Amino acid sequence: MGRKRIRDIRNEELIEATIVAVHRRGYGVVTMAEIAQEAGASAASINYYFGSKEGLMEATMRHLLNKLRQAMVRGYATASTPKERLYAVMDANFDDDLFRVAQCSLWMQFWASAPYSTRLSRLHRINRSRVRSHFLAELNRLLSRDRVETARHALQCYMDGVWLQAAQSEAPLDSEQARRAAHRVVDLVIG
Repeated sequence: MGRKRIRDIRNEELIEATIVAVHRRGYGVVTMAEIAQEAGASAASINYYFGSKEGLMEATMRHLLNKLRQAMVRGYATASTPKERLYAVMDANFDDDLFRVAQCSLWMQFWASAPYSTRLSRLHRINRSRVRSHFLAELNRLLSRDRVETARHALQCYMDGVWLQAAQSEAPLDSEQARRAAHRVVDLVIG
């Protein structure tokens, strides 16, 4: 594996600062200057790397979606049954590297902002479609056709609800406990 470029390191620092600043202040009111201050940079550097606050939010969400994708790939690599693959989908969404208060908060604010931004809306649609597809692929193997959509909806709503609660948490999150609970929900839904 090669060395990271300075630009890549700087992008990661700005993305991490965005997660912290947006969680602390809210996407609607946080300024580029506040994000830059959190990163120990200048607002001009954010403009240079991302073009705008919306560009920074898009890059931050792409970063988190990539983490989610990587967690899914790891989970699928060890899953051999449809039920294990459902567990892998849930596990990815409650991965140690993703399921943190500040990231859950940013994700909720992304969902709230997506309908008003073409760029963010596109990412939102891609992610929802991907999760929906993963659920349907496995549920179609496990349930009768008339139960599949209800089961998919229940699992997706469960995940969203846990993330919403997590975004409002004042205590650190227990991702291992969240994964265990998610497995129990899968078991309940598929019978």
